[in-house]
Order: sequence, then C-alpha cells, then structure tokens
Amino acid sequence: MKYTGSDISVGALFGFVIVLTLVEMYFSYAHDRKLYTKRDTWTNIYLMVSAIVINLGMKTATFFLLEYCYQFRLFQISNIWIYWTVLILAQDFLYWFLHTVGHYVRFFWAMHVTHHSSEHFNLTTGFRSTVFEPLYRVFFYLPLAFMGFTAMDILFAYLVTQIYGNLVHTQYKINFPKWYEYVFVTPSHHRVHHASNVRYLDKNMGMVLILWDRMFGTFQAELPEDEIKYGLTTQPKDTGPVNIIFHEFIALTADVKKAPTFMDKVKYLFNPPGWSHDGSTKIAKIMQQELHEAEEQAKKNNIKDFNETQRTLSSTG
Repeated sequence: MKYTGSDISVGALFGFVIVLTLVEMYFSYAHDRKLYTKRDTWTNIYLMVSAIVINLGMKTATFFLLEYCYQFRLFQISNIWIYWTVLILAQDFLYWFLHTVGHYVRFFWAMHVTHHSSEHFNLTTGFRSTVFEPLYRVFFYLPLAFMGFTAMDILFAYLVTQIYGNLVHTQYKINFPKWYEYVFVTPSHHRVHHASNVRYLDKNMGMVLILWDRMFGTFQAELPEDEIKYGLTTQPKDTGPVNIIFHEFIALTADVKKAPTFMDKVKYLFNPPGWSHDGSTKIAKIMQQELHEAEEQAKKNNIKDFNETQRTLSSTG
C-alpha cells in the first residue's frame, strides 16, 4: 500500500494530538487538577467513534458531490501558494458559518449540542463530535468546489483545520503574543465558546481564525471576573452517551408538539435555541441584553452611592 504526503501529514498531526492528550492527562492527574473523569472521557471517545462511523459512511458521497460540483468551477487558481492560502481561508470562513448556524438554528443545535454537553474541558472534549454533522457539512463546503478546489484538497484542508481546532480544547494557560490572539483562535477564546455563562453563550465560533468573530460581532474575551462554567445552561439528567446524542431532539419534538400554530412549530425548528411561543424561555441574545442592562444599572447605582457618600462626608466635615 502506497501512502501519499497528505496521508503521512494527517497521520503525523493526529499522532501529535494523541501524544498531547496523554501528556495533558498525566499532568492533570499528577497535579490533581481533575480536568478528566473516566466517564466523561469514555463518552467523548464513544461520540468520536460514532462520528467517525458516519463520516466513513458519507465519505464516498461527500467526495463525489464535491467532485461533481468541481466540474462547474467558476475559476481556477494556478499559483500553488495562493491556491492553498485561499482554500484555507475560505474553508475556515465556511466552517465559521456552519458553526454559527449550529448555534442559532435549533434544528442544527439539536445535533451540535453533543459537543457542548460536557461539564469538563480538556483535549478529549475536542473528540466529543457533533455526530450527525457529516450528513450535512458537505453542503456548506460546496462553494469551495465551485471556486475551483478539488474534493481531495477540500477534505485535506478540513482535516488540518479540524486538528488545530482540537488543540485549543485545554484549560492550561498559554501566553500568546497579542498579534496572535487577535488573529487566531486560542485556548482562552475556545474556553469562552464552551462556557454556559450568559455572557459567553454563542461566542467565538472560529476554528482557526478568530478574525471572523471580530468581524461579525460574535467575539468575547475571557474575563477574570466571570469565571467559566462549562456545559449547557440546563444539563440533561441522563448523561449516558445515547441520551447525550438525542436529548435535544426529544426536547425539540416536545416543543413542536405543544406549539399552538403551524408557524410556531416552524419557528421552534429554525429560531435560535431558547425561543418559545409564549416567552417562557429566552434566547441567548435577550439574556445577554438583560445582563448588560443589569450591569449598567449596577454601575449607575454604585456611582450614585459613591456620590451620596461624598456629599454626606462633605456636609459633616
């Protein structure tokens, strides 16, 4: 069997991720940081294997669909350096869009939620895959084929950026240069993404570049005064791997059934998570707006209290 340069590169990168994961596990246990638990780690592995099985099942269809669309390419980039630069940038942007849809459309959130369901955050959390994403991911990447990129190159670029995305799943503090943190996704950025704090919901969607989030208003820095709590705003009671995959589908089905009108049923499917026809639950943007207003009011009250204290001191001085 002959191995191509791409095969060797991907294998080396995956091997690097595995080695780093084992190193992080060792230091977690050696320093008693409790970043890992057996149950959570095995659930991550189960979900990764499930996604791999579906990926393998969809691999041929994905390849041929991309190759078919490649026939209708609008242009072709001949310079190899420009070709790969544009491919990586375009693929990373389309991933940002795919990821954002996964957070803002509840039907897609029902599939993506598995990746956010852990209350732990470590390198194996990156393996906690969106199991059903391979069924629809290719449709978000079709523009790349029309842009003149081959199916094999698109899939290779995705693998490389996916590996980078795995590496930022860590709680270890790493000091990057300011320019790097402005351009690229860092572990700090991605810790925010996995938080269930209201301030952090639906933020930092990028895989490699954080620039997309800065450009489109989904960026949020990690703040020391708002310590991160990992997981979902409402954790499922049953954290078994099967329920982790299907619990949001079950909740979505129940909400659709109770919706009084056809349009409300449609809105439950395509509106952001948290939307409800009777206002009993709220979407993240509304909760964040309320948090901002509460913080602004608290600041005003503190200033008012300070001024009152100053006036009192002045009158008795």
